[in-house]
Amino acid sequence: MNIENVCVSYGDKNVISDLCAEIKESQITVIIGPNGCGKSTLLKTMTRVLSPNQGAVYLDGKELSRLPTKEVAKKLAFLPQSQGIVSGLTVFELVSYGRYPYQKGLGKLTKHDLEMIEWAMDVTSLLPMKDRRVDALSGGQRQRVWIAMALAQETDMIFLDEPTTYLDVAHQLDLLHLLKSLNEKAKKTIVMVLHDINQAAYFSDYIIAMKDGKIIKTGTEHDVVNKLTMREVFSVDMDIMMDKDTNKPITFNYKRI
Repeated sequence: MNIENVCVSYGDKNVISDLCAEIKESQITVIIGPNGCGKSTLLKTMTRVLSPNQGAVYLDGKELSRLPTKEVAKKLAFLPQSQGIVSGLTVFELVSYGRYPYQKGLGKLTKHDLEMIEWAMDVTSLLPMKDRRVDALSGGQRQRVWIAMALAQETDMIFLDEPTTYLDVAHQLDLLHLLKSLNEKAKKTIVMVLHDINQAAYFSDYIIAMKDGKIIKTGTEHDVVNKLTMREVFSVDMDIMMDKDTNKPITFNYKRI
């Protein structure tokens, strides 16, 4: 996926300005930056939730805005920051909604549909609770259901906007390790917005650091998570050390500039 000279506005407010970026296939790309810098707007533009005022997003060499909706839904899945209230649906029923792009006629589930739904519930450890109501689950379990629905959509690309929000640390790690496993074993291209810099450094292959609607720096965790870039992006001084086991940068001891 390529983002070329994209500008996005909300009314008279310009949120993203002349932005160019590339999403690398079969990698985990994490977008970081301060609140209000345009991270979610960029994610929504890449998934056609928002249309750019200028520029374009290209998927497989084709302009995303010109592709039929169902064709887009077969190529990418998007998990927004907050999902709607689900009342009365079971885990199986909600996950099965991921098969909508493939439905024809009366929308009866095929054998392949059922196989994909079962696989999505299996890899997210939801099979034992497939008949439970979603609104009766914990926050972490509900988040896994939404991810399972995105997986059932059978796309190569999954976009997630702050998927760890409102989850405790244990559930955050469970979720991020699940996404890492899907990337490594199923070769899914993952693009997500994260607030935690250390999580971004640990789980990413590629980082996009944004501020004020523009990209400040892109690259590996070593390219981006350094004192100079973090100061520029977040207006914070922080100490950085390398984890001896993973050789990933770890930030600590933050000081506001």
